[in-house]
Amino acid sequence: MMIRPELVTTMNKATLSAKFQISIPKEVRDEQDWKAAQEFLLIPKGKGVLIMPFPKLEDLKGVAAGIEIHNIRDRYDRY
Repeated sequence: MMIRPELVTTMNKATLSAKFQISIPKEVRDEQDWKAAQEFLLIPKGKGVLIMPFPKLEDLKGVAAGIEIHNIRDRYDRY
């Protein structure tokens, strides 16, 4: 994935501190509607990391609606 230079500005740039902390720029927090103390998933992607808000239980309700529940393998099917 190429980074488009026109998208790299000082407004969306962050620096890793000596305590390994990163401050998310206000413009990004506002655009994503992220709040203080919100939890995030950090998913390694190549040489980078994808940061996603950790889903709340109520956000997951219905995500598996209509899923086929017959013939599902479990740990006893393995050898």
